[in-house]
Amino acid sequence: MGTPSNFALRLPASLKQGAEQAAREDGTTLNQFIVSAVAEKLSAMRTAQYFEERAQRGDLHAALALLGRAGGLPPVDEDRLPGQS
Repeated sequence: MGTPSNFALRLPASLKQGAEQAAREDGTTLNQFIVSAVAEKLSAMRTAQYFEERAQRGDLHAALALLGRAGGLPPVDEDRLPGQS
């Protein structure tokens, strides 16, 4: 993690109480709980953005053609993991 910095955070009293309770149940401090919550939110937002960008590059018709192709052939020996029959 980078260099810590301070930030004054204003929370409604009920939200602060809920966060303190959750931190206690999690065995962490309120600060650690808030840091973790912010990190989780950023991660979720970045993941959603990543998939949105990937979806824009996708080709729906090609994907549907791939899913609808003929198949049903059993795996060849090279497809199997060692120790599997």
